[in-house]
Amino acid sequence: MIAFFPERAVAITLFGLSIHWYGILYVAAFLLALWMLPRLQENRSLRLTHDDWSSVLTAAILGVLIGGRLGYVLFYHPLAFVIRPWDIFAVWKGGMSSHGGFIGVGVALLLVARRRHIPLLALLDVAVIPGALGLALGRVGNFINLELAGTVTALPWGMTFPGLDELRHPVQLYAVVKDLLIASVCLWHLKRTRRLQPGGTFALFLMLYSVLRFLVEFVREPDSPLVSFGLFTLTRGQAYTLPLFAMGLTLWFVWRRERFGGVPVRDP
Repeated sequence: MIAFFPERAVAITLFGLSIHWYGILYVAAFLLALWMLPRLQENRSLRLTHDDWSSVLTAAILGVLIGGRLGYVLFYHPLAFVIRPWDIFAVWKGGMSSHGGFIGVGVALLLVARRRHIPLLALLDVAVIPGALGLALGRVGNFINLELAGTVTALPWGMTFPGLDELRHPVQLYAVVKDLLIASVCLWHLKRTRRLQPGGTFALFLMLYSVLRFLVEFVREPDSPLVSFGLFTLTRGQAYTLPLFAMGLTLWFVWRRERFGGVPVRDP
């Protein structure tokens, strides 16, 4: 039997096998990156083969899945998974942390770059653009599954969420716009700085993501306890953006020093 849209989280069932929207969107993100990366690499004087990019993407996917899931478990709901530890592997049920995904992808790309002798910063400059688009697709999955409820709103585009009475901000759609904006700005910067030292586009991505995610969190209903910093409190999503922003800002200043130090990147 084949059934289309048997439930909200499932796109299709084929003879008892459920294909979730998350799976379709992950595959779409992979194919999009596989198409984009060879076309973007010339902006950083990379000459990776199709086999190289396949290895990079395979590592990135493992980093997203492992880092994103473990980040969600450790950063947001550690006690829940102590009670049901086998749910750690149930990625099809949702529950992925973008911050954990960043760590996982960073480690994965570092390892594959060292093994294949790829300049890491140049690789990161190129990878953040399909990465931002992949984040947007992930938020589309959140919207389809009606996850990540927003705070109460009277705005005309407010929407209902299961188990909640009042209209809420469609925070997933805000996040989609955020990620598309990041991808656009980073693409512009990548092309504009193609003959300069690498690292600037990656730094820009970290700063943009941190600031915009921090702002979006103000209209997102917290799904875990707030973090107190004495005089003020932050959501966990906001708190986890702080080290990302610090990393991006530091790398940005280092990159600008290299840029204005007159060290252009020469095309081979």
